[in-house]
Amino acid sequence: MTTSNRATPTATSPLKVASASFIGTTVEYYDFFIYGTAAALVFPALFFPDSSPLVGTLLSFATFGVGFLARPVGGVVFGHFGDKVGRKKMLVISLVTMGLATTLMGLMPTHAQIGLAAPILLTLLRLVQGFAVGGEWGGATLMAVEHAPQGKRGFYGAFPQMGAPAGVGLATIAFFLATKLSPAHFENWGWRLPFLFSALLVIIGLTIAESPEFEAVRERAESIKLPVAEAWRRHPREILLVAGTYLSQGVFAYICMSYLVSYATQEVGVARPSVLIGVFIAAVVAVVLYAAFGALADRWGRKTIYLLGAALMLVSIAPAFALINTGSPVAFGAAIVMVFGIAMAPAGGVTGSLFSMVFVPEVRYSGASVGYTISQICGAAFAPTIATALYAANGTSGPVVIYLLIVAGISVVSVLLLPGRVGRPDPHGTVTRISAASSPGPAPSAA
Repeated sequence: MTTSNRATPTATSPLKVASASFIGTTVEYYDFFIYGTAAALVFPALFFPDSSPLVGTLLSFATFGVGFLARPVGGVVFGHFGDKVGRKKMLVISLVTMGLATTLMGLMPTHAQIGLAAPILLTLLRLVQGFAVGGEWGGATLMAVEHAPQGKRGFYGAFPQMGAPAGVGLATIAFFLATKLSPAHFENWGWRLPFLFSALLVIIGLTIAESPEFEAVRERAESIKLPVAEAWRRHPREILLVAGTYLSQGVFAYICMSYLVSYATQEVGVARPSVLIGVFIAAVVAVVLYAAFGALADRWGRKTIYLLGAALMLVSIAPAFALINTGSPVAFGAAIVMVFGIAMAPAGGVTGSLFSMVFVPEVRYSGASVGYTISQICGAAFAPTIATALYAANGTSGPVVIYLLIVAGISVVSVLLLPGRVGRPDPHGTVTRISAASSPGPAPSAA
């Protein structure tokens, strides 16, 4: 199989593959993020009606976090088969699995209809969502990065990353439109519409070819029996540093799209439509800036750009809460754009290319997916729950800000320890090469 760097569309056109990865990730994260919006707005009353508003919100966010428990399993399973049988097949399977789980959520009976079975079934479907998204990210990212022309992996690697804020934007606007119904209709059946819309998104077909770097590995008969074990053997330090580096991005994302939606509406008094519009605008800004910073990474270095994002998250979160606490819808919009739309964009834009190129092709899917999902379960999984509990215990947003500053600090240190130099482009498009002593296989491609 041959690849081409020409701009004309072919079966393996980099732009075509990157665009398909963007669409796939958008669908996947629409499904995953829409649960977070529902957990903030409607699930406490519909699935935990016997609890106080605070406890209901905590329980709702807890079921939100449960989805992350299945992410490492998804990362291991999809990573194993992605490194064994191909990136594309695993990407399609993850999309279908996620779409089915989300559609079934839209058909779920509530606590008023089937009692305790309702939150139990909801939690099980959330676990399926987590399993699917745990494997999707690696597949979409590697399809884009490994098809990229030489010297442009940062730019093309940004496409699947752009799917995360795009998914947030779609999920948010879907709920915004649903809230235009009367409160009674919204709580009765309107909240289901965004979930059912997933069924239409999933039918988007992915007609892309297998990754050329995976094809090269397969042609050399270098498939490894247990890619996950081999990834840990070759890259234990890199896996843990990937987890630490991504920690702030994962936590901040779910704080912005889930916790702050609940905090602004319930504690500060900002109207629900204003909050949703603010999140949507921030998501649109993020999609544009992800691509811009991905392109800059090819000139300035992926590690440099990611460090910029980690630092911006560190310095922006306290001013953002100060703005939100004013109770002004405009101030809320400015705060969410500042953090989710701007501060997170440098890191978000280079996540895929930075993390994937740390690992050799034979174990790249497994290594990147495992590091990514470790970070999710240690950080993002229960970030909204932790933030809610901290505010409830102290009656002020100060402890929440301190929590987020600590998380951002961990990421700054972790990205500094990743291979590569700050302030310089990545040589030949790679972050690092694995030495012969640590890697029995070939070094990563220099493309």
